[in-house]
Amino acid sequence: MFERYYRELLSFLSRKVSDRATAADLAQESYARVYEAQRTGSVVRDPRALLYRTARNLVTDHHRRTSVRAGGEVAGADEAPVELDDFIGPETFEPDTILSSSQGLAAMVETIDKLPLRCREAFVLYKFDGLSYAEVAERMGISVRTVEMQLRIAMDACWACQERTHGPQGPR
Repeated sequence: MFERYYRELLSFLSRKVSDRATAADLAQESYARVYEAQRTGSVVRDPRALLYRTARNLVTDHHRRTSVRAGGEVAGADEAPVELDDFIGPETFEPDTILSSSQGLAAMVETIDKLPLRCREAFVLYKFDGLSYAEVAERMGISVRTVEMQLRIAMDACWACQERTHGPQGPR
């Protein structure tokens, strides 16, 4: 599992945290947690999905810690007390939103998995590995025009999935 997904996961995390060293730490922690889940006997049907979900959770935790550190000064005696209701949190932390997004994620993963093999390969190389059209074309031994066509098919499928799960006015 490590060899198969590490580079892909590292690229994904690098885009999320904008720091390669932090991304490497988060990737390592993601793998450690997935391996621990497997070691304890939990049935892991889709290790890649669990790996990405774990990584996303770790990114969220990282951003929370970073924002707390950045604005973590204690209120002085002359400042008004802070009400907890002022810090309810963003809508993305609401249970309904989380459930909706996890269902949407599952639908999107299923959509990507159902793409034709070459189309899926081009999509993963471009979106997850961060390769340019020319690099994807070279890696796959096809023309840049064919890469464009394959990515258009993949993106159309993803947009259709997005509209099915979130409606025509869903987040884009």
